[in-house]
Amino acid sequence: MLQFTKKTEEFIMKKFNLFKEIIVVSKANFLHALNSSKRFAISYDGEIVYEPFSSNLISIYEGSIPPISPLSTNLSRPISEMLGKEYRIVEDDDRILIKASGAWQNIIVYNQKRALYDDTTGDGIAEFSDKKLEDIGWHATEFNIGYREIVEQFEEECEGILLCIEQEEPYQFSGLGFVFDIDHARQIGFEYCVETIKDKLENDEDFTTLTDDEEEAKDYFLS
Repeated sequence: MLQFTKKTEEFIMKKFNLFKEIIVVSKANFLHALNSSKRFAISYDGEIVYEPFSSNLISIYEGSIPPISPLSTNLSRPISEMLGKEYRIVEDDDRILIKASGAWQNIIVYNQKRALYDDTTGDGIAEFSDKKLEDIGWHATEFNIGYREIVEQFEEECEGILLCIEQEEPYQFSGLGFVFDIDHARQIGFEYCVETIKDKLENDEDFTTLTDDEEEAKDYFLS
C-alpha cells in the first residue's frame, strides 16, 4: 500500500520510481489473467483489471497472453517469461514480484493518453491533457510561467502519482504525472499563476507595459 506524506493540509505526490519499486501481484489473480486469454492490465499497485480500462488506470502492463499451441514441442511456459523479456518476475509463495523498469517505453505508450502531463522527453512538458489546466498553462506563458513551474506546484501540493524512471549515476529521468483530484489541481495551478503574475506586474520591469496578449492573460487571471 502506498503511503502519502502530508505537507500542512495537503498531500505530496508520490514518486513511483520503477528502478526502485517492486510491484506485488496475487499469484492466483496473475495465473487467472494469464489463462483467461482476455486483455488485462496490471496497475502500479498490483491490481489486475480487465478491459475496458478506466480513465484513471495507471498501468505497468497491458496485453493478453496467447495460449500455447497444441503443436508446440514445449508445453510448459515459465511464469517468469509470461510478460516478456522487459519484465523481471520472481515467484514468492502466493505472490508474484515484478520489476518493470525495463518495459518503460511500453509503459509510456500504455499511460500517455491518461496522464495529466508528459515529462518523458528532453523537450520538457508541453501541455496538460485537462482542457481547463491547458487554458491556464497557455495563458500563463504570456508572463513567462512555464508548465514545469505549474507542475512543481502539483508535485508539492496535490495527491497523485509521478510514474517514472529516475537514476542518479548517470542522472536519468523520464516521467508521467497523474493527479487524483483534478479540481484541486486546477485550483492550485490557477492560484499559483495569479500570485506570480501579481508579483511580476508590481516588480518586473518587463511587464510595465503589456502587449495585447499579455493584457488578455492578465484579464484571464485577475478579472
